[in-house]
Amino acid sequence: MGELTGKVALVTGGGRGIGAAVARRLADAGAAVALTYVQAEDRAREVAERIEAGGGRAAVIRADLTRPQDAAQAVEQTVDELGRLDILVNNAGFLAYGPLAEVSAEELDRVLAVDVRSVFLAAQAAVRHMGDGGRIISIGSCFNGRVPGANFVLQAMAKTALVGLTKGLARELGPRGITATIVDPGPIDTDMNPADGETADFQRSLTALGRYGEADDIAAAVAYLAGPGGRYVTGTALAVDGGYTA
Repeated sequence: MGELTGKVALVTGGGRGIGAAVARRLADAGAAVALTYVQAEDRAREVAERIEAGGGRAAVIRADLTRPQDAAQAVEQTVDELGRLDILVNNAGFLAYGPLAEVSAEELDRVLAVDVRSVFLAAQAAVRHMGDGGRIISIGSCFNGRVPGANFVLQAMAKTALVGLTKGLARELGPRGITATIVDPGPIDTDMNPADGETADFQRSLTALGRYGEADDIAAAVAYLAGPGGRYVTGTALAVDGGYTA
């Protein structure tokens, strides 16, 4: 019996990278897991099939969480297929990089929609089904604690907005026994930010450990916050960044 046996988790953007690692880790801990995707259906189904091959339960849901109807539908489908909802992991994100003068209004709206609006909408829909012991965990960024140079204005703004959102959720939902937290990754080797990418050496140089982390490092932190060990942690962020913000 795992620590999360009997629990149900919804992981947004769960088909690849950090989201896929989180979905697998929560399933290994005993949770049934629903994961959303927008485009990469094949990868999301591969994650679900792996969970099911290990004896777990999984659901795959196509949803654009920036739209209220999709956020509500994803939550409702999770409850319909898996029976309940205890853990929401807001993982879906949009990487933005470039000079301030070149940021278009469309890019601004897209980043805020994916990184902030979708988290709000998913949480709003999820808490209708959560009770005591519910967990809302959002994947933030090391930019919440340190902006290393130019061209990160949009990314830093969007991810820092999660701090205020999470603190507000913690205060409002605390009386119901629901926690709200953030996991702030440093440089993590994923499709979006590969360890052999053109800025990888620079990113490594900013960490105390001098290396990239792995998606499983973030998944382990999420599993801790989702499990019994995280029951008294709320309204705060856990940095898993190799010392990036040290």
